[in-house]
Amino acid sequence: MRSRTLQQTRSVRIGPLTIGAGAPVAVQSMTSTRTDDVKATLRQIRRLERSGCEIVRVAVPDEKAAAALSEIRDRTAMPLVADIHFDYRLALAAIRAGFDKVRINPGNIGAAWKVHEVIAAAGDAGVAIRVGVNAGSVEKHVLRKHRRPSPAAMLESLARSLEPFARLGFANLVLSAKTSSGPDLIETCRGIARRWPYPQHLGLTEAGLPFEGAIRSAAVLGVLLAEGIGDTIRISLASDPVREVEAAWELLAALGLRQRGPVVIACPTCGRTGIDVVGLARQLKARLRSETRPLRIAVMGCVVNGPGEAREADFGICGGKGRGAIFCRGRTVRTCRESELVPALLRLIRET
Repeated sequence: MRSRTLQQTRSVRIGPLTIGAGAPVAVQSMTSTRTDDVKATLRQIRRLERSGCEIVRVAVPDEKAAAALSEIRDRTAMPLVADIHFDYRLALAAIRAGFDKVRINPGNIGAAWKVHEVIAAAGDAGVAIRVGVNAGSVEKHVLRKHRRPSPAAMLESLARSLEPFARLGFANLVLSAKTSSGPDLIETCRGIARRWPYPQHLGLTEAGLPFEGAIRSAAVLGVLLAEGIGDTIRISLASDPVREVEAAWELLAALGLRQRGPVVIACPTCGRTGIDVVGLARQLKARLRSETRPLRIAVMGCVVNGPGEAREADFGICGGKGRGAIFCRGRTVRTCRESELVPALLRLIRET
């Protein structure tokens, strides 16, 4: 994986995981279950973990959810984040339960003493705090001043939110500012990187359904990550949260930052194509879900670019007229009928 010119951020521990200070960009997601349904929540956490999720956030909207946190913490080793709004007592409960980080928006917690209590408890327990500001929750007086939740408004709101942390000397912080506007998010995150030394959590909020949301998120987060901004990411999709993790890993791999499991590349097909490129690529991707090695696998449909692309990959298929050649790291291993290509390639991958 290639390196990038990193913004200088501090190192923050989220349980056993370190983010910031040049650590690899961490992939995270959020459960969609009711947190007080412990069995369902743990099932989803395990699915997320198997898919490559490295940090899991759970919503804590009420006391019933808070009461479930200790059991969830006891039954998984995953780095866990409690998502808190409005009630500071829920944040205190998450800290007591052993969660590794709490996410708060100080602007909606209320009185300053409540925020101070959360900061003090987190400091005593060694728990990190993510200070999050969203376009939809900018303070009313800041919104009136700027007329809309612009980057300037969000940066001002974040600056105000950080004042109690500075007064109390609490630096175990992760910052985030989220909006559904791509250009606004880029400008805001650049502003955060210029002003504060803390790691950033990146995410385009309310990105949309899986197809559109993944494209929108990649367009925006890709710009920031390529500039060295961002220490952990969530691609927020209106879908199964496992899809968020898959999309995040695809983005990191596309930028050459990290890779988990195979990347399957495939030609777009045209009138020269002699095999079912789309079907073969889908079969390979599905059959290789459990493979964690960072492999590059090419599925090419004709002799124009196929042999060259396949030879550049770790493994590849180059097809023509119902048959295909199988490549392994630059050399042709065998040729066979189209129906035999996927089984033969899978055997080769597993034996190599």
